[in-house]
Amino acid sequence: MKARQSGFTLVEIAIVLVIIGLLLGGILKGQEMITQAKIKNVVNDFNGITAAVNSYQDRYRALPGDDLNANSRWGAINGDGNGQLCTGACAATPVSPNLYNNSVATTVAAPEVNLFWWHLRLAGFVGGTTAAGAGASASQPANAANGIMGVQTGGMGYTSNIVCSSNLPDKIAIAVDTQMDDSTSTTGQVRGLLQTGPNPATSATAPTVAYAETGTNQYLLCKNM
Repeated sequence: MKARQSGFTLVEIAIVLVIIGLLLGGILKGQEMITQAKIKNVVNDFNGITAAVNSYQDRYRALPGDDLNANSRWGAINGDGNGQLCTGACAATPVSPNLYNNSVATTVAAPEVNLFWWHLRLAGFVGGTTAAGAGASASQPANAANGIMGVQTGGMGYTSNIVCSSNLPDKIAIAVDTQMDDSTSTTGQVRGLLQTGPNPATSATAPTVAYAETGTNQYLLCKNM
């Protein structure tokens, strides 16, 4: 009597392959949904901060961070009222543009790039702590890509006040620029700088390199306010 050989039938193999295909498709679809959600969050961040600044100026006739009356209004540190966001001590010669100046604001000559977020929180336009001290005066909001947001005057080829977001993967950066502007890193109201490290200082000159989707590139995106 012959022994019966065991094994999978073609139908069983086909069913397994279909299941594997469905699982892979679900994983890829889930990853794409996460990426799209991050793109939407970054776009909303840029639009939300711009709207918050406009609302603050409409209410108080001042630029957050640069507000001369923040102390009398909330007991916060005043800016110097010149319409720009200084990156160094406002009463001294500003240092080179640096989006991520996290110096603790403890004097009147505090960096306005830090006071910017404090004033917006005190006015209720963005969330976060409003307590005095380092936690409020030097805290910058995070973005959806494990980067941070910051502001300054000039840099990246702009002469205006700008808001920037760091550590954006190439796919997200390109999609954000495409949705909000001209999909070009070197021109328009949204511009991108290829990062060589996390949370970099913004360039004092305009970006000169086009976007490249390599799967590893990260970009700092800036938008004028």
